[in-house]
Amino acid sequence: MTRLSINVNKIALIRNSRGTNFPDLALFVENLLKLGVKGITVHPRPDQRHIKYDDVYQISNILKQYPDVELNVEGYPDQTFIDLIKEVVPAQCTLVPDSPTQLTSDHGWDLKDPKFLQAVIKELRCTPTRLALFI
Repeated sequence: MTRLSINVNKIALIRNSRGTNFPDLALFVENLLKLGVKGITVHPRPDQRHIKYDDVYQISNILKQYPDVELNVEGYPDQTFIDLIKEVVPAQCTLVPDSPTQLTSDHGWDLKDPKFLQAVIKELRCTPTRLALFI
């Protein structure tokens, strides 16, 4: 398991706010990998204000060239997110209780009523992805 994973969301946020491909997220990830980084984390949100779903596929494809590097995809497990995890099959999926309008993650899951999470975990068990919870 990777001990340090670099979150590249803010690079994508800068790119998106400029309306261009600068900075180039894929190039940024490749440079991190050349420096020896062993984990990349992304957190696609429904509004795609930073990491876009297409970015997740692109980064996943880049990481296929680096079998010793893990991809961690974190986010709120709506059906779009669950489908993304099933298609990309990252090394780790971190489930985060963000609402679509939240600016950033500011709290963990309330585990008093675990039924929703249990259903999500059951659905994601069909992938060989390690699951983590933001608590």
